[in-house]
Amino acid sequence: MKTQNKIILVLIAVFVGYTILFSVFIYYNISNYAFADFYKRLEIRAITTAKFQLEEKEDAEVIRELRQEHLETLQDEKINLYPLSSDRSWKAIDGIEEYNSGFVEEVVTSGTATFNDQKTFYYGVVYRSSDQKDYLVLISAENYFITHHISYFRNLLFISLGVAFLIILLISFLFSRKIIEPINQIIHRVNEISTGNLHKRLPEQSDNDDAISKLTRTFNDMLNRLETSFESQKNFISNASHELNTPLTSIIGEADVALSKLREPAYYIETLMTILEDAEKLSKKTSALLLLAQTGFDGKKQKFEKLRVDQLIMDVKGTVEKINPKNQVQIDFSLLPENPSLLKIDAIEPLMHLAMSNLIINGCKYSNHEPVQVAFGVTDTQVIILVKDQGIGIPQNELQFIYDPYFRASNTKNHEGYGIGLPLARNIIRMHKGQLYVSSETGKGTVARVVIPIGSSL
Repeated sequence: MKTQNKIILVLIAVFVGYTILFSVFIYYNISNYAFADFYKRLEIRAITTAKFQLEEKEDAEVIRELRQEHLETLQDEKINLYPLSSDRSWKAIDGIEEYNSGFVEEVVTSGTATFNDQKTFYYGVVYRSSDQKDYLVLISAENYFITHHISYFRNLLFISLGVAFLIILLISFLFSRKIIEPINQIIHRVNEISTGNLHKRLPEQSDNDDAISKLTRTFNDMLNRLETSFESQKNFISNASHELNTPLTSIIGEADVALSKLREPAYYIETLMTILEDAEKLSKKTSALLLLAQTGFDGKKQKFEKLRVDQLIMDVKGTVEKINPKNQVQIDFSLLPENPSLLKIDAIEPLMHLAMSNLIINGCKYSNHEPVQVAFGVTDTQVIILVKDQGIGIPQNELQFIYDPYFRASNTKNHEGYGIGLPLARNIIRMHKGQLYVSSETGKGTVARVVIPIGSSL
């Protein structure tokens, strides 16, 4: 059964069940009230009739007038008064046989009693007159409220229940669609995502904290991890293939030329010197690539640990300068907090190392190895890292595309690159519940601002 149908059935069952219970409760209480109220009416009429017929004329006249003015005659109303002997025997009373014997016996024994026979209700009381004689007063009448009003009320409840069922059915259908619609949208968007477009994300509503929003954020976090893994591997493979190909081609070419025919010893010495120089370049580039690979995501489960940002930046500085000795990184410690624990974040150290390395290497590369400034500070809830260079900058109309994989700005033709470092860095930072903001001005440089939440427990 579809989830939407299950929701409809559950809502209908809950609402209809509640409506039935509520209707039964109302009907039961109104019926009980109608019984008690009608017996009270019979009691008043029985007492007033007895007083009118058995008491002194002055009092009786007053009672008669009150009864005529304020007590209407009930439908099929019938009142009988029977004198009782001292031993209260009643079976020989003439005309008493039309009443239920058990009812009459209870009246004589208890002093009062009630009885109903479908539509007709009976009330009996033993009345003692002013001259100390006992009389058996029996009154009966048709309970018009029960026979007509309660029936009307019961029919009204059934009609209301039917209308309520239709309304509940409609509301349940619309409500279930409202609930299922975001899930269907998520399914549709997820079906569009594959290994070729892992950069796509599900739309998030930051002001919501319901289950759908949590599911969306959880899925996006998973995509961030997957994309980080793919891009880390692509980054390494692309760098390796490009950086290693040039010196290898040069070494093979020099060796082929040298071996094509016999040459003077001096030529061989020169060729070996060229091969040695290319081999040294190859060794340095291999070491640099291995350093980057060691900081990458290996696809295995990695745990978040406490990481001090200042120590992270110092390690990244060492890595960047080892990759290219021309790189210059200047760290500003002026904004360090008094409490060093505020610099701790929950992070996977190799991934954060890779993200910050990419940002700083970009700054060094696009500023022609001019000094890159790195500063960091804290707020009550966040650690902020700034990476500022004085390089070529990014055109304003192209800033919106900088996180697209393989995108490179139009003014980067003279600089090597693949357009995957910045998207990779942003995905890693997103995995750590942080944000990456980039501002730039052509010819004046770029500022990358990384905002990461402070660790959950200091």
